[in-house]
Amino acid sequence: QVQLREYGGDLVQPGGSLELSCAAAGLLFKINVMGWYRQAPGKQRELVATVDSDSRIEYADSVRGRFTVSRDSAKRTVFLQMHALNSEDTAVYYCYALAQRTIVSPSVVYWGQGTQVTVSP
Repeated sequence: QVQLREYGGDLVQPGGSLELSCAAAGLLFKINVMGWYRQAPGKQRELVATVDSDSRIEYADSVRGRFTVSRDSAKRTVFLQMHALNSEDTAVYYCYALAQRTIVSPSVVYWGQGTQVTVSP
């Protein structure tokens, strides 16, 4: 069974910084894309940042220049460094992976349980 385990959610003041991490556990042949989505109360889940196996990175416009996504493929871990946080960044952050369980398997989306990030004075 594949699991994505997130770490790092917390309460932080406006202007502050926080780092999230997520490690994939279980039998996987290849992780094609890892990254982060978030969901604020009353809103749909949205892309934050992703990085693929060729190190191509995608950011949401709202976080570009403030957040940095990185990946340690050997450890099957993805990180999200967040700076200059504001109240609009308050959300549950979900780890995301697009992965194959075997060499012949199709790519499947996996989600973590989510970790709460709250930006408040």
